[in-house]
Amino acid sequence: MNEFNSRAQDWDNNPIYLERSETIANGLLDMIPINREMKALEYGAGTGTLSFLLSDKFSEITLMDNSEEMVKVMHEKITNSQLSHLKPLFWDLVQNDYDSSKFDCIYSQMVLHHIPDTEVILCKWQQMLNPGGYLAIADLFTEDGSFHQIDKNLHFGFDPEKLDLMLKSLGFKEVKYTTCYIMKRPNGRSYPLFLLVARI
Repeated sequence: MNEFNSRAQDWDNNPIYLERSETIANGLLDMIPINREMKALEYGAGTGTLSFLLSDKFSEITLMDNSEEMVKVMHEKITNSQLSHLKPLFWDLVQNDYDSSKFDCIYSQMVLHHIPDTEVILCKWQQMLNPGGYLAIADLFTEDGSFHQIDKNLHFGFDPEKLDLMLKSLGFKEVKYTTCYIMKRPNGRSYPLFLLVARI
């Protein structure tokens, strides 16, 4: 069972997730010249909070997630808001390629460290972008593994400089990043997040 299925109904009750998404949304708008002609994909969209914040910036946004319960919550929110250009999609991109359409912008927040093979998913995103398209990744800087105290089968954050090299080896250019948010955990620790943007 997907670990996020059990958390879907209560996900939006945590104000930290909204605050984090608002900060990342503002960072995206600062770092990418978004326009209303662009089509976007949010990968690992969860309940869609980030895409709802960006809903008036793109002509269409596909909200992809591999948690059925998260996608159900997306459907409910989209129906209630009548934002028909937001398209929820239940899809496991790790296990299945996606070639139905291409995008001008792909973004994710706090997702990459959950994916076992970083280079494979970056390569898939590269193939899903239109020429000149943008990839934006918000995730943890390298940490000691204490962010996820239970599940240790994850990446302990990332060094953006190493991601830069990996992205450039896949054909990306204009890679830039900044610290975008400080995530505070119940264990009393603070964890900085970076927002990295690259163009294909």
